[in-house]
Amino acid sequence: MSHRAARVEAMIRFLKKQPAGRLIALGFAAVILIGSILLMLPISVRQGAEVAYIDALFTSTSAVCVTGLIAIDAYDHFTVFGQAVLAGLIQVGGLGVTSVGVGLILAAGGRVSFKGRSLVKEALNVDSFQGMVRLVKWVLLVTLCFEGAGAVLSFLSFAQDYPLPRALWTSVFHSVAAFNNSGFDILGGMRNLIPYQKDVLLNLTTCALIFFGGLGFLVMLDIRRARSFRKLSFHSKVVLTTTVALLVVGTLLLKATEDMTWLGAFFHSVSARTAGFSTYPMGELTNAGLFTLILLMFIGASPGSTGGGIKTTTFFALMQQVRAVFTKRKPGAFYRTLPEQAISKASVIALLSLLVVCCGTFLLCILEPELEFVQLLFEEVSAFGTVGLSTGITSDLCVASKLVLILTMFIGRLGAFTLFSLWIDRPAPSVRYTEEMITIG
Repeated sequence: MSHRAARVEAMIRFLKKQPAGRLIALGFAAVILIGSILLMLPISVRQGAEVAYIDALFTSTSAVCVTGLIAIDAYDHFTVFGQAVLAGLIQVGGLGVTSVGVGLILAAGGRVSFKGRSLVKEALNVDSFQGMVRLVKWVLLVTLCFEGAGAVLSFLSFAQDYPLPRALWTSVFHSVAAFNNSGFDILGGMRNLIPYQKDVLLNLTTCALIFFGGLGFLVMLDIRRARSFRKLSFHSKVVLTTTVALLVVGTLLLKATEDMTWLGAFFHSVSARTAGFSTYPMGELTNAGLFTLILLMFIGASPGSTGGGIKTTTFFALMQQVRAVFTKRKPGAFYRTLPEQAISKASVIALLSLLVVCCGTFLLCILEPELEFVQLLFEEVSAFGTVGLSTGITSDLCVASKLVLILTMFIGRLGAFTLFSLWIDRPAPSVRYTEEMITIG
């Protein structure tokens, strides 16, 4: 056996021993690196455009982490091939590396190993191995249906402004980006959807794609099975009610603080929940409007979805714990009680997420002293929540600041709790100490 073959075999043995979550993290990192190389190829870059590697890496990370933050405009710098690479990265990032991989195995007629099923279980955040292959097939089918319908409806708007070939491609790209909660666009000039501010059809189509993409595949499957709110699982009820409440509150706050139409306020309330599309310039919003968006971005979408943030269920659990403290009742809703483990995990997730955002914002403040604090905080939370909204400062950031945002997007996509716990493998202590109370508050 040659030395190279021995190294390959040793690497395979090493990967097989790794836990599923760690393999998923490594898979995302590998796809990001491959994507950055593909975006640097001459066939990907428009003639006359210049793409530095840090910008290609930033764009690839933003696509795989379904964020949408851009250091360079996707249409002005990348050819149709480069844009197709971006769309592929967004699709892989939204569905998950393992789901796409298992889907390809099934399409080729192969069998999915136990390791593959465990990876999918970890990626989709499900509790059982039962029906794993059927679940992956259903996820891919639902994605295809939503993106296909979104492309058709988007085409009705884009066909009015572009020739047929570009309108078709723009519609497909936009639908993929919207359903996967990624704010990329290929309209050029870093305009996002501002030219379509008053286009009701495109606004509502985009909102619908973002909404269902951010619900989570398990919730959509539960809705299909139950067909009524009363028969839904506790998890689905929590996700739906929290999502609707956040959309309503976000819309009212944005309408109250900004000179927006009701359509614009609703669109940004939906988009800020990890999609990153905008029909109004973010740099012109007031501090109150930006702070509203920061809160929505930090909470994010729901578990098992294409979005990021601390997730709606985490926010719900924390709010229920606050309510329980003052009402002396058990935290819960819909005649169900939340287990203490869920409350504890939600608290840890929120604390770790705040720690990531605070550290990232602190570094950005050091690296970009000439920029306003609210702009840097907005950029950091947008990266952590894998949103993609920006006040317009991304392209002017230094290399070190872009690296901070790259790391933040990666942590935000995988989850701070998940990512930190992957590399800590310590046995439970055998010694237990006596409990003693301390003064809290």
